Amino acid sequence: MAEASRIFHSTLFPTLSLQLSQPCYNSHVYPSLSLKKAPRPVQCSVSTSETKSTSSNATQEVPWGCDIDSLENAEALQKWLSNSGLPPQKMAIDKVAVGERGLVALKNIRKGEKLLFVPPSLFITADSEWSSPEAGQVLKQYSVPDWPLLATYLISEASAQKSSRWCNYISALPRQPYSLLYWTRAELDRYLEASQIRQRAIERVTDVIGTYNDLRLRIFSKYPDIFPEEVLTL
Repeated sequence: MAEASRIFHSTLFPTLSLQLSQPCYNSHVYPSLSLKKAPRPVQCSVSTSETKSTSSNATQEVPWGCDIDSLENAEALQKWLSNSGLPPQKMAIDKVAVGERGLVALKNIRKGEKLLFVPPSLFITADSEWSSPEAGQVLKQYSVPDWPLLATYLISEASAQKSSRWCNYISALPRQPYSLLYWTRAELDRYLEASQIRQRAIERVTDVIGTYNDLRLRIFSKYPDIFPEEVLTL
């Protein structure tokens, strides 16, 4: 699922934005490598209804995340993490040389010393509780593998908006990650002609499309009330 992969591709580390818009949805973002800084204010939200999809054939109906990283969002993200049980860390989010934000050390760290600790309560796993329990039950009934299950989980939780426990986390994800999944075949052939990555990228795109089509035919189309077509798009 390209849309799934788009969320999933983001790392556990925030992306920031320069201006907060709505109470729950604008806060955090996990750092992605951004190649240029933004001169304009950025809004973050999972509740607005006007986000363009990277696909020319569809419009993203359940937007989330931030357009650009900012330190303001990092502060909100860190606050949410702390309130959710994340203990004090030796690392913090700050501006870095590459991109808008990254992780920096708050103190000298010795060799072999633990850098970060995230409690299991802040993990998203195949056993995480769904805002829509029926969706989780159906996917497990069909023995859906972990990565498409987790991708569907994130999309489903994004559509739940404020009622999802992960509202703040999802709002932190970049709307457009840097992923070869969004390159056209012509771009892959042109820019990666001599690279081994080209074939791997083609195989990955094929795998994502095949997995999505399989889920749509076997599951989504049979349970349209649980997996709305306008939400679970490629």
